[in-house]
Amino acid sequence: MAGVLLSRTEKVFIIDGVKDEYRSDGRSTIDYRPMELETNVVSHASGSARLRLANTDILVGIKTEIDVPKPDKPALGKIDFFVDCSANATPEFEGRGGEQLANSISNMMQRAYQSPQAFDLKQLCIFEGKQCWKLYVDILILECGGNLCDAVSLAVKAALFNTKIPFVKAALMDGGNIDLQLSDDPYDSKLLDVGSAPLLVTLCKIGNKCVVDPTAEEEKCSSVSLIVGVTGNRKYYSDDDTEELPAFQPKCSAISMHGPGSITTTTLRNAINQGIIAAVCLDEALGKTVVRERRDIEKFKRHSYGFLK
Repeated sequence: MAGVLLSRTEKVFIIDGVKDEYRSDGRSTIDYRPMELETNVVSHASGSARLRLANTDILVGIKTEIDVPKPDKPALGKIDFFVDCSANATPEFEGRGGEQLANSISNMMQRAYQSPQAFDLKQLCIFEGKQCWKLYVDILILECGGNLCDAVSLAVKAALFNTKIPFVKAALMDGGNIDLQLSDDPYDSKLLDVGSAPLLVTLCKIGNKCVVDPTAEEEKCSSVSLIVGVTGNRKYYSDDDTEELPAFQPKCSAISMHGPGSITTTTLRNAINQGIIAAVCLDEALGKTVVRERRDIEKFKRHSYGFLK
């Protein structure tokens, strides 16, 4: 990042520390920094989440709209990602400095979610070949402190988890056109199955080793970084579930490489395995958090009262 300035001595300290399995903040090569997650933060959005990873702050809002499915995918819905970098996030984003980074993140998210192994777009279908739901995922980078892709993917999955899709009450056929009637009750809606939605894990190659969750200073010392998209579990479970959890095999849904450096085949293979291990741990922690928060919200959910009730 252009906003981070490091002396030669500081770079040597970071590189030698990673070589000896010690990072400047005391973490190992596979440890993440502490995170803070909050859902349902935007009242007018169908789903939202805000995630803070150290100094990186991400806000995600999701809007729903009825659209026509693609001719070659009549049974699938649509999902689009839009990333906006706040000019206050870092001096690098002043003016139009963040456009290239925003496009890179949105394209990476689009590729990860379009994989048939990842998010199931069939659940967004209303009438095959006629109408479907389209999700607009708006991502705002409020503050940049390194590792944007991982933070964005976590916030997006949390926002999708609490996204509410209105139920269709009736459908009328008029001259081949479908007229839908949606429920006006905000609680009369369905939730999405987002267990298999992918998470992105960024691995920065520093020296001969790769580290996850790089800080802005570590990104400055890296010549090449690898972003791995890994599909998660098919379903999120709460802590009090007694039924046996189904076995699942995490798979790599997308890979992207950035930077002028190179990487050997062995290092690439080890980095992908390291990314899958980190993604599984992240997904397990995220699943427990969002399920627990949903249970708390439902426990204290306000019921509407009035003369019509």
